[in-house]
Amino acid sequence: MTMLSDNETVVTSNNGKVVRGSNETVIGSNNETEARTNDDIIVGAPPSSIEIVDRAPNSKIEIRENEEFQLECLVKNAKPAARIVWYRGNVELKLDKRVDTTTEAETGREHKAKRYNVLSRITLQPTAEDDYADYTCEARHEALPSDMPMRVTVQLSVLYPPGVPYIEGYTEGETIRRGQTVELVCRSRGGNPPAQLIWYKNGEQIRMAYRTAGRLSENVYTFTADASDNKAHYRCEASNVMSPAPLKTEIELTVLFAPAQVSISGPTEARVGDSVPLTCTTANSNPPAEVKWMVAGRHVRNATSRTVVSPEGGWVTTSNITAMVGPNRRSLVVICHGLNMQLTENVVSTHTINVLYPPSPPIIHGYSEGVNLAAGTVQKISCISSGGNPLATITWYKNDKKINSVTKVTDRSVSAEVTILTNVTDNEARYKCEASNSATEIPLFETVTLDVYFPPDHVVIRKDPLELVNNKPATLTCDSSSSNPEARLSWWREGIPVPGVMNVTRAGLHGGKVSSIVLPLNITPELNGIVYTCQAINEALQRSVHDAITLEVLYKPIFEELPSETQIGVEGKPLVMSLKATGNPSSIVYTWTKDGSVLGKGLTTDGPVLNITRLKREDAGVYMCEAVNSEGSTAVKINLTVHYSATVTEVPEFIMVSPGDDAQLYCVVEGNPMSEKYVVWKREGFSEMDERTQQSFRNNTSYLMVKQPTREDNGLFDCVANNGIGNETVKSVHLIVKYKPEIDTSPKISKAASNTGDTARLMCRATGAPTVRFTWSREGASIPNNNKTEKYFVDIKQVDLVTYESVLLVQHVRPADYGGYECVVRNEIGFATTTVRLDVTSAPDTPSSLTVQNVTHDSVTLSWVPGFDGGMEPSYRIRYRHSATLSEGYTYVDVVAPNATSYTVSGLSMATDYTFSIMSFNKLGSSKYLPDLLQVKTSSEAPPSFHSPSQDVDSLSGGEGRMSGLVIVVVTVVGMALLMLNVLLVGCCLHRRANKRLTGDRTQIISNILSKADTPRLIIIGVAVTGTLLVLINVALVICFIYRKRNRRLKEATSEQSSSKSATIEMYAPSSYNETVTGETLSSVSEKSESYSNGDSNQEYLEDGTKAAASTYLIDQVEYPYPYPTYEMQHQPKHHEEVDNLNRNTYNHTVEDCKLSTLPLRVPGGKLHYGTLPPPHQTDGPYYNISPDARYIPYPPQMEFSHLPTQQPPNTGSLRRPQHRVAVVPPDVTVSHNPPLQNGPPPPLLSTFNPSLSYPLAMETEGHLV
Repeated sequence: MTMLSDNETVVTSNNGKVVRGSNETVIGSNNETEARTNDDIIVGAPPSSIEIVDRAPNSKIEIRENEEFQLECLVKNAKPAARIVWYRGNVELKLDKRVDTTTEAETGREHKAKRYNVLSRITLQPTAEDDYADYTCEARHEALPSDMPMRVTVQLSVLYPPGVPYIEGYTEGETIRRGQTVELVCRSRGGNPPAQLIWYKNGEQIRMAYRTAGRLSENVYTFTADASDNKAHYRCEASNVMSPAPLKTEIELTVLFAPAQVSISGPTEARVGDSVPLTCTTANSNPPAEVKWMVAGRHVRNATSRTVVSPEGGWVTTSNITAMVGPNRRSLVVICHGLNMQLTENVVSTHTINVLYPPSPPIIHGYSEGVNLAAGTVQKISCISSGGNPLATITWYKNDKKINSVTKVTDRSVSAEVTILTNVTDNEARYKCEASNSATEIPLFETVTLDVYFPPDHVVIRKDPLELVNNKPATLTCDSSSSNPEARLSWWREGIPVPGVMNVTRAGLHGGKVSSIVLPLNITPELNGIVYTCQAINEALQRSVHDAITLEVLYKPIFEELPSETQIGVEGKPLVMSLKATGNPSSIVYTWTKDGSVLGKGLTTDGPVLNITRLKREDAGVYMCEAVNSEGSTAVKINLTVHYSATVTEVPEFIMVSPGDDAQLYCVVEGNPMSEKYVVWKREGFSEMDERTQQSFRNNTSYLMVKQPTREDNGLFDCVANNGIGNETVKSVHLIVKYKPEIDTSPKISKAASNTGDTARLMCRATGAPTVRFTWSREGASIPNNNKTEKYFVDIKQVDLVTYESVLLVQHVRPADYGGYECVVRNEIGFATTTVRLDVTSAPDTPSSLTVQNVTHDSVTLSWVPGFDGGMEPSYRIRYRHSATLSEGYTYVDVVAPNATSYTVSGLSMATDYTFSIMSFNKLGSSKYLPDLLQVKTSSEAPPSFHSPSQDVDSLSGGEGRMSGLVIVVVTVVGMALLMLNVLLVGCCLHRRANKRLTGDRTQIISNILSKADTPRLIIIGVAVTGTLLVLINVALVICFIYRKRNRRLKEATSEQSSSKSATIEMYAPSSYNETVTGETLSSVSEKSESYSNGDSNQEYLEDGTKAAASTYLIDQVEYPYPYPTYEMQHQPKHHEEVDNLNRNTYNHTVEDCKLSTLPLRVPGGKLHYGTLPPPHQTDGPYYNISPDARYIPYPPQMEFSHLPTQQPPNTGSLRRPQHRVAVVPPDVTVSHNPPLQNGPPPPLLSTFNPSLSYPLAMETEGHLV
């Protein structure tokens, strides 16, 4: 096939010759003019490409059976238009549902000739036969060679249900035997995807494994037949995604089996002449088994049998007979046969009945009384009893306690043998043999008594006195335990016999005797440490025992169980080194040193124990412990090694390599122990770590070689050091593979906005490695980066290792500056471009991705992704409602925090479903709400300590009030008591002085007063001064508390008056062009009370004794019967002349009476919101737009209704003028007005008015915010 460039044309002459040339020139012969005027020459261009729309060439299309779909073939840039031919396989399709469309192709300015695109659309409804079918689109054109067609092909994969399954390996009615191997094969043909085959046995799934070959599925189940398979139903089910229900087929098996066993039940013992009932029962059998009896070798003819169905399958046969016990028999043998006649199998069971006779008296053999046995020897004694049926049961007893024996049985006798390992307890022991069987009422017995020699078990040495003193006599006494015959005692010193004095011998345990011997000693220093041994020997047995005593000796300390010379500890953990030394005397002093010096801080000792509470690396060294007593000293050295955790001390911030080069990362580690096995490199999500990396270690540095990293390998590689001590430490190295810049096209920075005259800020953010360079241009003209011009300023900063930002500031924006600005980002790898569009400031875009971050019992935390802010600081409004009812209105919450992307909506009900949505707004308008798709349910359990915060405030304020009153009372009482005490003391002293003056001599009185009056005078003065000070303090405290309480009342009165007469309405201003607000606009109420009145204008709004309403009402948003995309907040004049002096704020418009009613709405959480209702559609009368000002908000005027009675209802909470009394709507009334009707009042959408009240024809506009 000949390839043509974009500027070449194929020209076909009348002789079939095809030549090439440019689009502007036709080449047909040597004479150019002749070629252009020749009518037989046709100018044409072959198609440039062919494609099946939205389908890759040779791709596979998955489609359901009989589901209609379309294929579109597009042939581009042909002149004249190409013709399209469709093929199924190699057969051309002739379809009725085919539509071909020819359109003119879009070409560049350099192409003057027209070219055409052809689109062919066919509609198919494939069946199972179309599975694996190829559909080909071929472009035919006169400029294309016939042997090289232009084609594109796709293949269909048609999904259709499988065929009905079928079972092979067993035929209904066929019988099989138990134990026979059965192979059942289930197959299903057809189906896409191939069928899934499952085997079931009696409704329970037994095998799911199956295999497929093409469109054939097969499940083979192999098992060994048993009784449970008789009449079992085996079902095979076939299904795939296209099956409305599984396709089924099943078989029922028939299994023949003989009884596995027969059992005979009945007595096993009887006397002569007894009638013995017997029962024979077979195991389950198919068909039922027959029972045959044989008693004492003779067949029984009159046995009765019955057959029942077995729950395990088959039948169970039971037969009963009665056997008579005749004389001269030791036993009666009964045999039962179970026969399966069809399988010719026979099962046999035997039952034996013993005939009872008493045995003969027992006889003991193996020992004769009077024979001496040595302890420790093995003596066997047997007891024999002959005759009896059954044979006798022989039991041995030792001193009336039953012991074990070995029984041997012959045809006519039985014997029981005991094996005795003789010991001291067997001396004079009585052994008894008893013989009995079922025929004996009293056992028969025989006895024998043993005579055993035994040696002493031990000897005991006693020292007198207990403490041996030099040059003082002492004795050692040795007592032996019981022995038969008596033991001979002897003394030995260091293995050499020494003479002793024999004492008397006395009776001992188990028929033996106890002996004693005494050794006198003269204590000398040479005896220290000498060992004396006492030996007791039984000469008849030549067996002995001994004991030894070591005399005390003084010696210097000796360390026992010395630890290894090297000890290992772990940093940060405690270490205890414990030693032990013995000596005589035992008072030992221990001294510890480290490297020859005294121990430092943090090391504590307690005798031979060194305790290091928290090991440090500096604690390593050689420690020596010295033990000293009065006899000398001994020292031990221990080398301590401290292990500490591995840490990564140094890593590079990043490693940058070119694509295809190997990257070597490294990290420096420290620790003890430290080797290559303690350092590991990790990378999350990097599955080829073993294949593509190589790790090495040298000089406490771990190296990681990453082989030929690519762009996808960019990221953090973690160096993990862990030697098993402490926690692992991790530091990351950023691997950066150079790549061309990639520009961030998120909505928030892809656009910019600014007003005329302001400075616009355009941002271009990109990632790339190495460092990228930014170039800004406007309509092809480059904007310089380095110098600051009066119009443009470019700032570039690096955000992180691979992220960069460039900010273009357009100063003094003019209308001509609006439009697109191209940002080009380059580095040595490549470049990328994007266009940032500058527009005028506008309303923001709708946020996206509203998600739930946290849910509690009364709050929900939401987060969102901001959209374009329209060039101004955006705020957000969240609306929510109960999900249960659609008719219930929304509650709104404003989020005005800068750059907010999350908010917690509080004050919700517990265990309640809520639907949330969000919108964005700024000073120029608002976006649309997100669809109500986010539904959240609050938690059904509150925290255990949950309570209202207002309770704390109330309790605190109440407590302060009660406390202040209590303090006043207490201080007053104490002050008055002290004052009364002072008065009593003064009166008492004056009374005493007057009495003395009247009864005594004047001179004596004067002298007494001078000598004794000093003390009372001082007491009187002190008490008087103290009482006066306390009274003054009491008065000051009372005045202070009264003053504070008065100020508090004044503040509360001022706050209540200001809060009842003023409110802050933050109106979100509409667009600066139409000054409208949407019907969903809400106003937030400032929590501060500010006055917006000038002069004495507030005097027009006296409360007249009325109180604020006890509650506020939330106006729900409802669907109004008329549209309200935007509404103007308008003032409508009233016919009142008294309000000319009403000045609310700086908006002192020339309006006689401005009425804008705004009701505060309280929602959970203590926030105030406002709802607005649309104004009536009036066709005449003056209207005034409210000009927005960011500093002041117009105060909402009162609501007046002239149609209501003049008597003001109580508790309305309204504001009204005292000189013009009109009725005011109660605060629990919310009215939304429709356009006024001609002959009646407007019907309220939501009202709690008394229905008996009438409405005027004209009512002032209410600006309720909904």
